[in-house]
Amino acid sequence: MRLPHDEGVHLSPLEWWYFNGHLVSADGRKFSYHFVTFQSVLNAGLTPRVVQLSWADHSEDLHLAAEQATVSATEPSSGHFDLSTNDWRMSGDGDAYQLSFQIGDYSVDLEAHSVRTPVLHHGTGLVDLGIAGKTYYYSRTRLETAGAVSISGVPHPVVGTAWMDHQWGDFTIANIGWDWLSLNLDDGSDLMVSVVWEQEDGAHIATYGTYIPPDSSPVHLPSDDISLDPTDSWTSPETGGVYPMGWTLGIDSLDLDLILVPVIEESEFAISEIIPVVYWEGSVAATGNKDGAAVSGNGFVEMVGYVPSDLSALPTPPAQP
Repeated sequence: MRLPHDEGVHLSPLEWWYFNGHLVSADGRKFSYHFVTFQSVLNAGLTPRVVQLSWADHSEDLHLAAEQATVSATEPSSGHFDLSTNDWRMSGDGDAYQLSFQIGDYSVDLEAHSVRTPVLHHGTGLVDLGIAGKTYYYSRTRLETAGAVSISGVPHPVVGTAWMDHQWGDFTIANIGWDWLSLNLDDGSDLMVSVVWEQEDGAHIATYGTYIPPDSSPVHLPSDDISLDPTDSWTSPETGGVYPMGWTLGIDSLDLDLILVPVIEESEFAISEIIPVVYWEGSVAATGNKDGAAVSGNGFVEMVGYVPSDLSALPTPPAQP
C-alpha cells in the first residue's frame, strides 16, 4: 500500500470509501451520519456506483436513509478521489475531505481534516477474509470536521469528528457477515474491531482490530485479545432481522472494558434496490474503564449478515492459485 497514492480510484472488482461522523450545533443539537460510495469496475470498463447515506437527528430520535446510483466510465486516480452522484459529493486527498448531501429537510456541507497518520489494518493494510478473498484496508480514524447543517433552509454551523475507511481489492461480500465498530475515545485514542463469519453456517473467519494511542503508533489486535458480546437484541419491524443491540467490549492487552449503547435502535438500512444487502448502521455511546481510569466516547457499529439476501449478482473473487 502506498499513501497518499492509494487514496485514489482503483480499477478493482470492489471498492468503497466510507465516512461516519458525529456533529453538534452551537445550540447543542446532535447529529450523526454514515456516507459511503461503493463501486465495481466491470469488464467493459463501466463502473456502477452506489452511494448510501443514513442521517440521525439525536434530539428528534429521527433516522433517515437514502440511496443514489450512477453508471459511468471510470479512470484510476492517484492521491485523491472526487465522487459525485447527482447532488451528493465526497472528495479528498488524505489531508482534507469534502462531504455534501441532502436528505429529507436536511442539507449538509462539511469539510474534514485528518489529524492522524493513516492506519493500515493488520499492520500492512492487507486483510485476508478467507473464502471472501483479500482486501486492502486503511482508515483515517480522526477527522476534525466543520460546516453547516441546513434544516428546512435554516443553516446551523456544526463541528464534530469523523472516521474514514477505504477498502478495495479482489474480494466479495456475497458469502460473509460481520460486526464492525469504530470508536473515538475522550482520552484521544481510537479503536477499530471487526468480527467476520461465513453466512452459510456462521463459521468464524477472522476477528481483528487496531488500537491507535493518542501519541504513538497503531497496535494490531489479534483475535484472542478481543471480546465482543451482545447485551440485548432488537428485531426489525421491517425485515424481521434480529440484531444484537448493545455490547460489552473487552481488549485484554489494553485493560479496556467498555459498554456500547446504541443511540437510535431503529437504524437499519433496508431500502436499497441495487445492492441486495440489508444492514444495521448506527451511532453508539461508549463508557467504561481503561487502565483503571474512567473513559468514554462515541462511535459507530455496522452489522451485516443478519438478514438473508440474494447476493449471487455481486462480484466474486478470482480463483486462488
